[in-house]
Amino acid sequence: MPTSAWTHSDATIDTLALEAIGHVRWWPSDRRKATLHQILVHVIAETHRHAGHADIVREFIDGTVGLRHGNDNMAPGDQAWWTDYHNRLELAAHQAGRG
Repeated sequence: MPTSAWTHSDATIDTLALEAIGHVRWWPSDRRKATLHQILVHVIAETHRHAGHADIVREFIDGTVGLRHGNDNMAPGDQAWWTDYHNRLELAAHQAGRG
């Protein structure tokens, strides 16, 4: 199933112009017509939203954060540094809220 979906998606993207109109029958009637460009942006946004959820679940399961074992791709800093950083951000947010 996923392979056929990828094949179909790749063929659609390769064949059609970004301005090509398609129909998404389960979307509200006033939004059912959508360009290929709109659909691609929608898919990127959905992937971004849900990939973050999956990453949070993974962090709860294995207790690690970041990209992968040996390369967490996280900013450097020990617990004291992160606590100080959090406190400075919170203070800046409170001050901005008053202004």
